Amino acid sequence: METNLLILPGLGNSGEKHWQTFWHKKYKNSIRIVQDNWDEPQLKDWLERLNEEISKLEKPTILVAHSLAVSLVQHWASSNKNENIIGALLVAPADVDSPIHTPESVRNFSPIPVAKLPFPSIVVASENDPYASFERKQYFAKMWGSDFVNVGQKGHINSDSDLEYWEEGQLILEQLVTKLNLK
Repeated sequence: METNLLILPGLGNSGEKHWQTFWHKKYKNSIRIVQDNWDEPQLKDWLERLNEEISKLEKPTILVAHSLAVSLVQHWASSNKNENIIGALLVAPADVDSPIHTPESVRNFSPIPVAKLPFPSIVVASENDPYASFERKQYFAKMWGSDFVNVGQKGHINSDSDLEYWEEGQLILEQLVTKLNLK
């Protein structure tokens, strides 16, 4: 079974040094969503674009979300269904409910839904992520019914983390693929 990856960058988009950019280059089966406004995101607009992209899917697809896009996935899943979405890799969820951890510009993504996801997922968390406490990410994983992977001290698992192709993340993605019986 051929599977696509739908790469969902967070606030500010994922720059040239971000692992999502490297993955998009590496995985020929990947599609990268492009939002109209990366710096002052509006949940309604981001959801519309996500729905547009998902409606075009013709193959089983795994969502690969980073930071604010994890919240986007939760909002989408709480009110939408699509048989082509079969799993999600949720990396470094930003706590949009916390003014201590995230900027005012993302507050319209709050409250982050905590309902169980309708597909298998893995939450990947760093112990020293400034955009959410480690405990909060564990709570999200539990509520969403996600597996939880601690990658140690990797900051926000973004461009500043200098991960390039992030081989450890690729192995975690493989765990999800195996769980979905796609191999």
